[in-house]
Amino acid sequence: MSQTFPSMIPIRQRFDAPPPVRINDTLAAGFASAGVLEKIQPGWRVAITVGSRGISNLREIVSETVRIVRAAGAAPFLIPSMGSHGGATPEGQTAVLAEYGITPDSMGIPIHASMEVRQIGQTADGVPVNFSSEALAADGVIILNRIKPHTDFSGNIGSGLLKMLVIGLGKHVGAAQAHLAAGTRGYEPVIRNIASVSLRTVPVLCGIAIVENQFHQTARIDVVRPADFITREEELFRLSQRLMPSLPIREVDLLIVDRIGKNISGAGIDPNIIGRSVHGYSSFLGEKSQFPVTIRRIFVRDMTPETHGNAIGIGLADLTTSRLVSAMNKKATYVNALTALTPNGAKIPIHFDTDREAITAALASLGQADPATSRVIRIADTLSLEHLELSIAARDGIPPDVTWTDRGPAEPMAFDTSGNLPPMRVDH
Repeated sequence: MSQTFPSMIPIRQRFDAPPPVRINDTLAAGFASAGVLEKIQPGWRVAITVGSRGISNLREIVSETVRIVRAAGAAPFLIPSMGSHGGATPEGQTAVLAEYGITPDSMGIPIHASMEVRQIGQTADGVPVNFSSEALAADGVIILNRIKPHTDFSGNIGSGLLKMLVIGLGKHVGAAQAHLAAGTRGYEPVIRNIASVSLRTVPVLCGIAIVENQFHQTARIDVVRPADFITREEELFRLSQRLMPSLPIREVDLLIVDRIGKNISGAGIDPNIIGRSVHGYSSFLGEKSQFPVTIRRIFVRDMTPETHGNAIGIGLADLTTSRLVSAMNKKATYVNALTALTPNGAKIPIHFDTDREAITAALASLGQADPATSRVIRIADTLSLEHLELSIAARDGIPPDVTWTDRGPAEPMAFDTSGNLPPMRVDH
């Protein structure tokens, strides 16, 4: 295998992004305009959902929501709402929230993490609707989630308030049933139909819909009335599509991803960015992806600490490291993959002891005469696409409509004494 590596240039992508919002002011105005506080009676127990994604400012958003609900005279509590994540156990899901700084002590309220559900009905086509027993015991429920394109399907909605009602608050049982139904009926129809039953049955007070810009910053927060969930989510979904970042080129020979994890994407690594489906992909060099981007080889180096060993998404890579494989929590990964009916996401690819070995193998597998001329991109993760490292060939292929600046000169791809890449340069 060749030992020739391309030189890499650190660049910064420039996105036309809306400015971040003032969280406290925006939430206060949203609750007032939606008329939520008038519905809350003194002493009401109000459940607030919190998911497993790495949402920017999540702690601040949850904390301010708690303050507002408390000020209305209610007794709020939190419900981990993340389907089968966290190993599908109360302890695992509570630990996930703790990674985001959300604990009973930090929020000043209890967390009710039971995985128990109760069937509250069924859809017109016979799909059972299960919902968190803890949420059903509340006087009111606030659905909090980020809206963005989903990793498993495309349509007029993605991940958002409706999905939180179906998958998050369905817990392990409801998530499994929803994914099973989606396998034959389609994701979007199943989510819409189950969410409609929940909205008719559950005392939902409002939704808190979050949209992020290309820099993974909070760009918008809407407090949504239950009657407006579907129409508002469709509008915010279109906004989230426009604000989603992308790689600067559409033809990539090798993508190096420093980390994957559930806090990065529900799929561990976002298919909307890498152009590979959770249901499988082709490694044939002459085949173009159905997505806008074609990446011929993907090398994943590590996982985030926040994913607690859940390596879902590793199956979308061609190569990885033995250290990642050793750090996998196979039970959590397999439960997640099987619940979502996406076993491809948990497959373990070829793995090597060092980054040098993996990159050498990846470049050799491309069949190019000179691997040093390969179009290589290195990213921290699929949420972080402002700062990247590109090979010279990749940098020279950036189209005119992409705005970017060099952050330094081209330098040979360097490895430390252990044969691994050093941390990415993220200086501005």
